[in-house]
Amino acid sequence: MTSLNSHGLRFAFGTLTVLPVRVTRWDRPAARSGMLCAPVAGLVVGLLAAAAGCLALLLGSGPLLAAVASAAVPAALTRGLHLDGLADTADGLGSGRPADDALRIMKQSDIGPFGVITLLFVLLAQVAVLQQLYGQGWAHGALAAAVCAVTARLALTLACRRGVPAARPEGLGAAVAGTVTVRAAAVAGTVVVAACAGAGALLGGYGALHHAVAVLAGLGVAQLLLRRCVRRFGGVTGDVFGALAETAATAAGVVLALG
Repeated sequence: MTSLNSHGLRFAFGTLTVLPVRVTRWDRPAARSGMLCAPVAGLVVGLLAAAAGCLALLLGSGPLLAAVASAAVPAALTRGLHLDGLADTADGLGSGRPADDALRIMKQSDIGPFGVITLLFVLLAQVAVLQQLYGQGWAHGALAAAVCAVTARLALTLACRRGVPAARPEGLGAAVAGTVTVRAAAVAGTVVVAACAGAGALLGGYGALHHAVAVLAGLGVAQLLLRRCVRRFGGVTGDVFGALAETAATAAGVVLALG
């Protein structure tokens, strides 16, 4: 079990980040363990994003530049793959074509108008949210960056639960689809929500409830998108996973900025 957890961490960091981690196993058990470890990879990404924003503030920047720094780190640590997946998924959903044609559009290297518009508004929303929260204090912005990153990866864990098929027989989607049991996904979700609520409690007031609701809202919106993609494409792909991560992170951030 210890060895499998080690391989799972390698799988999570090796597939979800550009950190120098070598994936030593590429089988279903390692994929299952890896996707259960996805929120851990999200926590590391989120802490690095928070560090970038806080460093910008420490060097004398305003909340806007700190927000840009925090938003840029997750993109850099994934080589923009999640954002690329978001754009490709938007193009596939917006094409109105049958599933096979939509999947072919998603595999093309160019980005269509639906993808461009979606990327524009998602990135604007992420920066706007972080700017507002950094304006309230470095702790608010830093915690938001971490919580959004963890929520994004938890959405992937839930999307890998059994009963969610892969749209293609190859690729990352096929490798991880259906690997996580519903019970394990529920346990992972409960742990992450509780941890984010505990971190939010450090801000006082209704911080615990606010952050728990933000995580649940992010997951809820991602699940709606997942349901739409499964109906539209017949299952999940690597691009869909990227879209789910960005959608969950953005929705969670918007909730944190409200109230």
